[in-house]
Amino acid sequence: MITYEYPFNERIRTLLRLEDLFDKVSLFAHGEAQLEHHTALITIFEILEVAGRADLKLDLIQELERQRQTLLAYRNNPDISEEALSGALYEIEQSSAALLSMTGKIGQYLRDNDWLMSIKSRAAIPGGVCEFDLPSYHWWLHRPGEVRRAAIEGWIKPMFPLRDAAAIVLRLLRSSGRAKEHLAVNGQFQLNLGGSVAQMVRIAVDVNEPAIPEVSANKYFLNIRFTKPPLDEMKARCCDRDVSFELTFCNL
Repeated sequence: MITYEYPFNERIRTLLRLEDLFDKVSLFAHGEAQLEHHTALITIFEILEVAGRADLKLDLIQELERQRQTLLAYRNNPDISEEALSGALYEIEQSSAALLSMTGKIGQYLRDNDWLMSIKSRAAIPGGVCEFDLPSYHWWLHRPGEVRRAAIEGWIKPMFPLRDAAAIVLRLLRSSGRAKEHLAVNGQFQLNLGGSVAQMVRIAVDVNEPAIPEVSANKYFLNIRFTKPPLDEMKARCCDRDVSFELTFCNL
């Protein structure tokens, strides 16, 4: 199955973007090649931009506290594993403490590094980090792989509390709903939401199904239009057959 996630507010969009970017840094930082470490560094700059929202840390702290209070209500419930509950509470409390320990503006230590900011500004220009533009960066890329890797880990590690908090919130969000089978007749599906609110929907389609969901929604209606994969097409075309899929509404 291929799962497509569609957030309904900017906060969840930001968390999904951070999750994607941190995953990329983790992948490329563990490589050996110069281009892998270059990609990791550029991705750190992207995290810096996405995490630049002044209220992101506060949002995460408040959400973690809300989830902690919700979990505390399950104490002494015979249907709930005390071990699992204690583990979840400990994880949330540790994550909250790590966020609170982050002082100042997120990523300010990177902004204070003139060398990194010179790379960031040149990276915004197509082909702007060639050796004749940034000879010092060219020199750094020729350091041993373990030296580059250690530097990248040092630059990204202070932002791990954001990564961990976002992972907890998204995990709880994804586990909050139950998938239901639906059928899009001739590639079209509409559902009356009756004013109910969700923070995200997840649409799971068979990996061999040549159909891509496009979603539009408000608090009253959810519309899903399945299109054919572009392949040799100049533009997306609507499916002309029925498409089976799973739909999950997620809400914290």
